[in-house]
Amino acid sequence: MKQKRFILQESEIPKQWYNIQAEMPNKPMPMLAPNGQPVTVDDLCHVFSRGASEQELNTTDAWIDIPEEVRQFYAYYRCTPLVRAYGLEEALGTPAHIYFKNESVNPLGSHKINSALPQMYFFKKEGITNVTTETGAGQWGAALSYAAKLFGIEAAVYQVKISYEQKPYRRSIMQTFGALVTPSPSMSTRAGKDILTKDPNHQGSLGTAISEAVELAVTTPNCRYSLGSVLNHVSLHQTVIGLEAEKQMEMAGEYPDVVIACFGGGSNFSGIAYPFMRHNFSGERHTRFIAAEPANCPKLTRGEFHYDFGDESGMTPLIPMFTLGHNFRPANIHAGGLRYHGAGTIVSQLLKDKQLEAVDIDQIESFDAGTLFARAEGIIPAPESNHAIAATIREALKCKETGEKKTILFNLSGHGLIDMSAYDQYLAGNLVDAAIDDDVIARNLKEIHEQIKF
Repeated sequence: MKQKRFILQESEIPKQWYNIQAEMPNKPMPMLAPNGQPVTVDDLCHVFSRGASEQELNTTDAWIDIPEEVRQFYAYYRCTPLVRAYGLEEALGTPAHIYFKNESVNPLGSHKINSALPQMYFFKKEGITNVTTETGAGQWGAALSYAAKLFGIEAAVYQVKISYEQKPYRRSIMQTFGALVTPSPSMSTRAGKDILTKDPNHQGSLGTAISEAVELAVTTPNCRYSLGSVLNHVSLHQTVIGLEAEKQMEMAGEYPDVVIACFGGGSNFSGIAYPFMRHNFSGERHTRFIAAEPANCPKLTRGEFHYDFGDESGMTPLIPMFTLGHNFRPANIHAGGLRYHGAGTIVSQLLKDKQLEAVDIDQIESFDAGTLFARAEGIIPAPESNHAIAATIREALKCKETGEKKTILFNLSGHGLIDMSAYDQYLAGNLVDAAIDDDVIARNLKEIHEQIKF
C-alpha cells in the first residue's frame, strides 16, 4: 500500500527557527520611524516585546534557537503531517505528485499558534500582563487568546467587523479562552472613532483593527501589541512548518519543484517557503515559489512597492512593502485572513528580486478548488487555504497538458469547519467575485505618494 502520510517523531521537532534575512541576496530595506530613521529595538519595544523586537531586526544569524519552553508547547501538536494528495491527483488526472503540509490538525485549527506561543513566552518573561491584537477571520485571534491564557496574560482582540459578523464561532472560541473581543472599527479607541466619523458604515479591515489594537497597547499600562503576520519575527516563528516539511519530503523520497501557499500578510507563505528557498540561494535547487492572493486584495500582483503604514490610521512605522495603500478597503470576501493591504518587508524584497511569483485568485475559483479538494481528500479547507489549492490545481493541470511529472507542495494553513456559512453561500450559488478597478488602486496609491515621501 502506498504511504500517504509522513510524520516525524517529537524529537525531530526543529530546535531552531530559520532566519532568511541573514542569507537573502539583497536584505530588505529598513522600517522607518516618524523621523525617517531606521527603527531600533528600543523603538519597537514600546509596542512589542524585546525578544520579538530583537528577532525582528536580526539580519545576521541564520539560525535562532527556539526556547525550550516554547518547544515543549510545540510538542503538544507538532510535528504536523505531510500528506500525499492521491485523491486530488486522481481527480485532476495529473501526472504531478501533490503534497500538502497539514497545519489544520492542531487544536487551534491553523498555523497561527506557531507564532502566538513564542510571542506570549517573551511577554511573560518580560513581565507583561496584557496584550492586544487584531484578527481578520479569527484564526490568529483564536491562537493568541489560547496562548495568552497558557501564559497567564489578559488578551484583548479587535476583530474586523465583517468577519466578526460572518464568523461568530471564531469570536466564541476567543471568548472561551478568556479574550475580550471587539468588532473593529469601534468606538472604544480614538482611531476607531475617527474612522467611523468618516464612514459610519465602515465594515473594517485588518488595517483598521491594527490601528485600534496598537492604540490600546500604547495607552494601557503594562500592555503590549502582538501581530500574527507581516513582520519578520512572525515569519521566523512559522519556519517550523518548512523545516519539518524538508525532512518529510526526504522521507517521501522527493523534493518540491513548486512550493505554494496563500498570501495575506505572509505568515504561512514564509513558513513553508523560506526553509526551501535557502537552497535556491546556494544554487543547490531551482524551486519555484508561488504566493496565491485574493483577486479582491491583490497587493503583490497589482500593488506597488513603496513605504507605507501597516495600519489605516498611520500608527505603525513606515514599512517598505508591496501595497495597495493603507486606506485601501478590500471587498467583503470570506477569506478574512487575506484582506490586508500590504506585504511584509521580506516577501516584498524577494518579489522585487524575482525569487518568488504571485498569482491572484477569484473567490469563486478558490471555493471551486476547496470543494474539489474536500471531496477528494476529506478535509474542508479554510477559505484562505482555498487560494493555495486553486494555485496548486492550476500548476497540476499545466502538468497534465505538458506531461511533466512535477512535485508540488502546498501549505494547508487551516481547516474550514468554522467557515461553513461561506460554503453554504457557495453551494447555493450566492458567492460573487468582487473585481477591483484599476482606478481604485491608482487613487489609493496616489494618496500614499502624496502623503509619504520616503
